[in-house]
Parts: sequence; C-alpha cells; structure tokens
Amino acid sequence: MKELSEDTKFNVNVKTIIAICAGLLSIAGVYFTLIGQIQQLEISLMRMESELDMNSEFRVKWPRGEMGSLPDDAEQNMRLLYLEKYQEKAVEDIDILKLKVKELESCVSD
Repeated sequence: MKELSEDTKFNVNVKTIIAICAGLLSIAGVYFTLIGQIQQLEISLMRMESELDMNSEFRVKWPRGEMGSLPDDAEQNMRLLYLEKYQEKAVEDIDILKLKVKELESCVSD
C-alpha cells in the first residue's frame, strides 16, 4: 500500500462530488431548520413566562381591588350598602316598637 503524501493522486468521479455537495447542503438545511425551531420554541417559552407572570399578578391584585373592578361589582356594592342601611333602619324601628309595646303593657296592667 502506498503512503499518503502531498503528491498522492486519486480519482474522484463528478457524480461523487455532486453527491457529497448535496449531502452537505441537506445537512446544513436540517441544521438551520432545527436552529429555527429551537429559537421559535424559546420565544414561545418567553411569552408563556411573561403571561404567567401577568396572570400571577392579576390573580393576586384583582381580589384585592388593586386592578379596578367591574361595573357590576360597583352596582352590587351599592345594593349591599342600601340593604345594610335598610336593615339597620328596620332594627331601629323594631326596637322602637318593642318600647311602645312595653309602655302599652305597663299602661294596661295599671
């Protein structure tokens, strides 16, 4: 067997060179496709992390009322305040009626 040196000659078919070039191009295409998909997945991950952070902030701040409230919530709060005042007035009226009933009972028993 001959030793390899700078002067060693070998024959390569044009078909083989074209096949090698095609193989290298297809490997490069697969490489760049994979790199593109990895970058797209990284972007999607960053978006999901951002949305998760915003959701966590919303989940904490919304019940506290730090992010505002819905118009229906404001209306419901007004109705609850009205019902509380109405109930307080009703309790006062009942107390007054109890006093009047005691006065009448004391007048009738005398």
